[in-house]
Amino acid sequence: MEKYHKIQTVFKRDPETKFKTILEGEYSLPEFEFLKDVVWICTEKVDGTNIRAIWDGEKMIFKGKTDNAQIPPFLLDSLQNKVFDYNTVRDIFNDTPVCFYGEGYGAKIQQGGGNYRKDQSFVMFDIKCNNIFFDREKAEDIADGLGIEIVPIVEECTLPEAVEIAREGFQSWWGRFDAEGLVMKPKYGLYNRRGDRIITKIKHKDFKRD
Repeated sequence: MEKYHKIQTVFKRDPETKFKTILEGEYSLPEFEFLKDVVWICTEKVDGTNIRAIWDGEKMIFKGKTDNAQIPPFLLDSLQNKVFDYNTVRDIFNDTPVCFYGEGYGAKIQQGGGNYRKDQSFVMFDIKCNNIFFDREKAEDIADGLGIEIVPIVEECTLPEAVEIAREGFQSWWGRFDAEGLVMKPKYGLYNRRGDRIITKIKHKDFKRD
């Protein structure tokens, strides 16, 4: 299964701060500006390591963001023995290949990973099957059926409203610490004329200036 596509920040980044901050109001893609006032599903952005959990129709395969990325042994053990039940995956998808995209997160994964949990696990943010990403409702049903986590919805709102949420900062769903930011998708999945998926992100730290 292919690696997860790049997620563009909602605004352009400022070269004067070595791209550490954003140029508010200057949308990075024209599609974002055109769709800014429709409803977007905003989910919490988890600070972890990108994981692809792939069901190839016969067995589970675990890969990082790229095929050459190394998965920490303690996280791989959790993925193989705690997170995914192979029989349940087989019961749902049979011999149809599917890719679960998510974050490996928890202690020892990224600085502050222990704020999320003291062990390591996986939280899903997308599913792709037959070259189609499932909508949120379907993804929630699959996650529930498999007994795996899915990133929580923070708000359904416009892009400007999502920007304000990220600017002010908000408490993580996992505990009393600041969330990293938001990932936003139009409520009804959309693609641009190049066939690229419309999805964006914004982090709380994007608004900080040294």
